[in-house]
Amino acid sequence: MPYPKAMVEPMREELTRLGFDELRTPDEVDTAFEQADGDTMFLVLNSVCGCAAGSARPAVGLAREAEIQPDHRVTVFAGQDLEATEHVREEYLPGIPPSSPFMALFRDGQPVYVVERKHIEGRSPNAIASDLVTAFEAYCGDEAPAADAPSRPEEPSGGGSDVPSTFQSIN
Repeated sequence: MPYPKAMVEPMREELTRLGFDELRTPDEVDTAFEQADGDTMFLVLNSVCGCAAGSARPAVGLAREAEIQPDHRVTVFAGQDLEATEHVREEYLPGIPPSSPFMALFRDGQPVYVVERKHIEGRSPNAIASDLVTAFEAYCGDEAPAADAPSRPEEPSGGGSDVPSTFQSIN
């Protein structure tokens, strides 16, 4: 059952004010990916949780100030746009277990950089934004990405999750 609309509206607006297009249906998801063909697209799976409010959305706002930006910015609300969220995960993020909040940078329709919940929890917005800016610089320019371009944030040292990144297994 989705979260009540009135509850999530302010959380949605945090990203739409930053120029993100909301994708609320599977058709809207497919249309966005079709329109981004050959471009870069930054996808944020939004959430009501504390790490989304305290770290993820503020980090996205900070990264939005960087000079280099993706061509397209889209968002799906994981707790409310249930069918759209499932469609994104099944069609465009195969093999990556569900996580929210979650961020992915796509280049030519393929995920090239992912930020899983474990890369968000307990981290500051500035640290997450720095990771995003690094990814934007690596993948959103006119040049081909370097062979050693990052595919995810560095694992936190001391503490953090012992679970390896799921994204590495689908590369």
